[in-house]
Amino acid sequence: MTLLPFDNTYARLPETFYERIDPVPVQSPRLIRLNRPLAAELGLELPDGEDALARLFSGNEPPEGAQPLAQAYAGHQFGYFVPQLGDGRAVLLGEVVAPDGGRFDIQLKGSGRTRFSRGGDGRSPLGPVIREYVVSEAMHALSVPTSRALAMVATGETVHRDRPLPGGVLTRVAASHIRVGTFEYFAARSDTDALRLLADHVIDRHYPQCRDAANPYAELFARIAEAVAGLVARWMGVGFIHGVMNTDNTSVAGETIDFGPCAFMDRYDPAAVFSSIDHQGRYAFDNQPAVAQWNLSSLGGCLVPLLDADEGRARELAESVLADFPDRFQERFQRVMGRKIGVESGDAETFGLANELLGLMHRDRVDFTLAFRRLAGDEDAFLSLFGDREGAAGWLESWRGHLRGRNVDAVRAESVMRSANPAYIPRNHRVEQAIRAAEDHDDFAPTHRLIEALERPYEDRPEFAEYANPPEPQEVVSQTFCGT
Repeated sequence: MTLLPFDNTYARLPETFYERIDPVPVQSPRLIRLNRPLAAELGLELPDGEDALARLFSGNEPPEGAQPLAQAYAGHQFGYFVPQLGDGRAVLLGEVVAPDGGRFDIQLKGSGRTRFSRGGDGRSPLGPVIREYVVSEAMHALSVPTSRALAMVATGETVHRDRPLPGGVLTRVAASHIRVGTFEYFAARSDTDALRLLADHVIDRHYPQCRDAANPYAELFARIAEAVAGLVARWMGVGFIHGVMNTDNTSVAGETIDFGPCAFMDRYDPAAVFSSIDHQGRYAFDNQPAVAQWNLSSLGGCLVPLLDADEGRARELAESVLADFPDRFQERFQRVMGRKIGVESGDAETFGLANELLGLMHRDRVDFTLAFRRLAGDEDAFLSLFGDREGAAGWLESWRGHLRGRNVDAVRAESVMRSANPAYIPRNHRVEQAIRAAEDHDDFAPTHRLIEALERPYEDRPEFAEYANPPEPQEVVSQTFCGT
């Protein structure tokens, strides 16, 4: 049996926090891909041979030292509170401590029923496994905080959704799987002792500097808010739409987690929605900062019993953090957008200029990623994207003047933009093509090639040039799906 460097702190919390349960074995596990660089970063010594790896990463032979469990949590889903959700198709094997001292959860997703499955089968179709592997690893390469993918396995079983589909299991790595919804679970039960244990666990694991604060729990809330603000700003800088920003999908570690109906915009549209279940546009691209603040307000309500013995004072502390959130987000988003047009200062004037460009892009239905990439050194190609070429040319003149006024030379601006504007993102049509080839023809070559194209997104690589192209009209993907 494989031995991994486990040190399972979450499993040492009371059993009200989880259900101890083993992964449900699958019929015929087959390894599709192993993320060997990530395994090396984690210091994992893995077995030789694809069959042994398939048994390990399907859950058929959990590693020695694992203490499998399904975590309990609640959540607001599209604004409606559900007091019990939990890991309905995932099992946390344990926590590993990497050679650099970092602590990471190792979780199997699609590993069978738990008491939180709510009638579901606990399995995952292969398509969502591929989507999460591709997109989470792309997010990492884009320098966006994210959970990561260690392995994906085909199960040899059929999963029934709207049609029969091949099944898969994803091995996910995260700083932790603790969510805003984890706090909501105990707050809904008025279990202040559990809330305190959970908050202390999060401080020890993610924010140890809070221990020295005058009010550690208020400092914890502020630091989570800061992490979430930075995360959403980074999402929007690469045109990412999470798609289902429920509180149970909001990590207190400030990582992107739970890739379901997520998508990257092609043509810029602040109201863009891809999720097939987001009928009202709650989680549209431009709504993400407001939704993040809403989710944090739910967390603040959970923390009230810990913030101060005086409830009024406790609510004031929580509201103070929430009131600061728009400025926290704006500061980070200005910095992100400033870099996208070659200015590192990220001041309000630079942000205004970037917003003018977004307005032109929206009006002319210009591709978000392509426009910013072409701005970095290919102005003719940039102008060719716009129907209103004269308006875009006028913006370029204003932009050049702005750079001169900031004493930013063209070479420096281009360098900044090339490090901020990717050539390659996991475009929806490419992800869909990979999924279709795998599900319909058992062909994983498009998946492997897409992953390789996205490994170095800021480098122009001629061998992957087609992956920089937006979809043709017949290739456009207008909806993405969760897979549960």
